Amino acid sequence: MNNQQSKIYRFKISLLDIEPQIWRIIEVPQEYTFWDLHVAIQDAMGWLDYHLHSFEPTVSGKSSPKPIGLPETPNDDMFLAGWTIPIKKYFESKGDTARYEYDFGDGWLHQIELLAIESIESTISYPRCTDGERACPPEDCGGVPGYYRLIEIIAEPSNNEYETMRQWLKGHDEKYFPYDPDEFDPQSVNFRDPQKRWNIIMGLES
Repeated sequence: MNNQQSKIYRFKISLLDIEPQIWRIIEVPQEYTFWDLHVAIQDAMGWLDYHLHSFEPTVSGKSSPKPIGLPETPNDDMFLAGWTIPIKKYFESKGDTARYEYDFGDGWLHQIELLAIESIESTISYPRCTDGERACPPEDCGGVPGYYRLIEIIAEPSNNEYETMRQWLKGHDEKYFPYDPDEFDPQSVNFRDPQKRWNIIMGLES
């Protein structure tokens, strides 16, 4: 990344079907694969990477023959392995997009838009999150309908489901309680090493 020709890709990640919108701006190295981008999106959004995911690039005239994601076995022919495909293969210019789905049960759909390709700044560490709004939905909350139900319940302590929801949020792996749907600080994002994450998924390290 010290090469003068190295670039960064600036993306806007928007969670679909929720208003007010939940979104992030991230910058990642041009050398990233789709696996690397997946890990960065998980970290920036606030997901816990508990479930499968897929990318579907939507560049005009250039589409992936299959969804890009995490094959469950070496013979899995449903997905192309994300770590084998560089993001620059499909993201070539400003405005290029892809659909990213996380957790096929809850069905969280994201729009990825390439905002810019720019030279790296030697004093900055990448990836980084530079902006965004609103908290990520709690993992496994039941998709968009479950999310709306959750925020309705926790906004009204007199609701007869309030205590049950409170205990669920407190007992979750992430310990979400107190949960403020409007809270997000880009400076709080901690990006994991995508190679280390891949090694863990493949059982190469714990």
